[in-house]
Amino acid sequence: MQSVKNRFSVLFGFGALLLFLSFLVRTVLLVWIYPQSGLHFSQVLAIYGKGIIYDIGVALFFTIGYALYLLLLPQRFNNTLFNRAFTYTGFFLATTILVFSFFAEFTFWGEYTGRFDFIAVDYLIYTYEVISNINQSYPLPLLIGGVLAATALLTWWLSRRGVFRRSFQSNTPFGKRLFTFFMLSGLMLLHIVIVNNTWAERSKNRYAQELAKAGIYSFVSAYLNNELAYDKYYLLEDEQSAFNHLRTLIQETNSHYLDNRKDIYRSITDTVPPVKPNVMMVTIESFSADFMERFGNTQRITPVLDSIAKEGILFTNMYATGTRTVRGMEALTLAVPPTPGQSIVRRQKNEQLFSVGHVFEQSGYESTFFYGGDGYFDNMNKFFGNNGYDITDRLRHKLVDDHITTTRTNIPDSSVHFENAWGICDEDIYAAAIKSADQKYAAGKLFYDFIMTTSNHRPFTYPSGKINIPSGTSREGAVKYTDYAIGAFLKRIRTKPWFKNTVVIFVADHCASSAGKNEIEISKYHIPCIIYNLPGYTPQEISVMCSQIDIYPTLLGLLHWSYNSKFYGKNVLQPDYSPRAMVSTYQKLGYLEPGKMVVLSPQQKAHFFTWNREHNEQQAAPADSNLLKNGLANYQTAYYLFKNGGMKQ
Repeated sequence: MQSVKNRFSVLFGFGALLLFLSFLVRTVLLVWIYPQSGLHFSQVLAIYGKGIIYDIGVALFFTIGYALYLLLLPQRFNNTLFNRAFTYTGFFLATTILVFSFFAEFTFWGEYTGRFDFIAVDYLIYTYEVISNINQSYPLPLLIGGVLAATALLTWWLSRRGVFRRSFQSNTPFGKRLFTFFMLSGLMLLHIVIVNNTWAERSKNRYAQELAKAGIYSFVSAYLNNELAYDKYYLLEDEQSAFNHLRTLIQETNSHYLDNRKDIYRSITDTVPPVKPNVMMVTIESFSADFMERFGNTQRITPVLDSIAKEGILFTNMYATGTRTVRGMEALTLAVPPTPGQSIVRRQKNEQLFSVGHVFEQSGYESTFFYGGDGYFDNMNKFFGNNGYDITDRLRHKLVDDHITTTRTNIPDSSVHFENAWGICDEDIYAAAIKSADQKYAAGKLFYDFIMTTSNHRPFTYPSGKINIPSGTSREGAVKYTDYAIGAFLKRIRTKPWFKNTVVIFVADHCASSAGKNEIEISKYHIPCIIYNLPGYTPQEISVMCSQIDIYPTLLGLLHWSYNSKFYGKNVLQPDYSPRAMVSTYQKLGYLEPGKMVVLSPQQKAHFFTWNREHNEQQAAPADSNLLKNGLANYQTAYYLFKNGGMKQ
């Protein structure tokens, strides 16, 4: 067989090497964990049977690009210096990635007893911390040297076996190359259609699930699904007990549950006739509470917001659920706790969820999402467009289809006066929202708008001549322009005939920075929220601890709406409301009650803290079983409901 010359011999050699190394890694991990695994012979067979399928998939994904190159490369270039250099270099780089990933799998397994998942994806987000940790934990020069030496040895061994020579000296006809390419492409497409990572999870033994998987395949799957399995890495309560406790926690005097299943679907009733104003929510990019004078800032960079805070309903003790825009969007549209990994906005199967927009739609409103950039970014258009919101944004990726079921409207260049990498300036996005409101009012339609701003984001650039801080010089300048644009927006809409029947909400998506000395720095989640121009209400401050997820249940209570709900959020003005908030990073889930917090993290860990808000001091504290029970009830059930379709309409 060694004498057979075939242009694809390097490709098949690499594939065989990948399958062998994958088998070796799987076997070492099996031997490592076998004494405590409880695995039976049939499960071991299933591990290797499923494992080879995943490994073949990885080999196909790794090599399909090279297969296309071999198909198109003219025969006269096959034995040239160019092709030799290209092939050896590509093989060496691909094998380096392979060897490094296999070494990394042992380290990851030692810490998490699992294949790569969203924690591994998370490592790419916190690059500095991860590299520093690796450098401090391992002899980095020796590690890198070992990977390169192993790669060089494998390359030399295959070269000695004649794999490269047979490829370079071959004269494979184009028809045979075409057949080989289509065969590999067909197998890859078949793999994509039929196989996914959940196939391995059908076993009831978690070790069997993890051993059957392939590390690289699981890494890509976690990246695409943006999820970290709560039931795999976090403390668990009995499922039904968790739901029973949650239903007690979110029960209100004016609500009753509509079934007895693992669900929170309930009816909320009000005896007062409902008020139905238009609602415009301005979600302010990266806006910490401490930018405002009301919360101690002395720079006078938010005169407009400080002014309207005295004229509306101001939440003084509200906390964002996360540290990214998509996490804030999740809280403000679904009113649910954060779950590990990425926001639901970026996950698969996030269409037709029970959302704020759905509640407004049930009452005859038209919902629209306004964004100053291209909503293709962070999967925003796909999320909003498949949850009942029309979309108005900047259509930059014209060749990309978001696959949405609603109407998308482009903001034309003629309507843009300033734009940076993130999107158009706040004044321009407000102008688009005002134009839409005029049209809907003229058509006799009620509207609910989710307006996402972008100006308070690095590089902190905005139109010149608006404020006394030059564009692009500081965060303070971006904050002051953000405030200025809000003032200009309010000045315009106060002249509109629809203004008297329009409530405007101003709330941050998250704070400007989440960094602090603690793993979850509570003060870095403190955000402002103002409900402005609410009919029939005098200015007031709401000082109870609450979350972003409570805004709409509270607003709908103020408007005396009766509606069905799947929201975790509560009306904080109800006499039976118990103050709490939920704060998170990608991995850590904090459940906060006045003066104390529990943080849930992978490896089934829970850490307890006291918190002095006045001095912003967090101290380690003894375990609090009731606090832990409350946190588990919220986070575990939220993961369960999304995973099992319980958040659908």
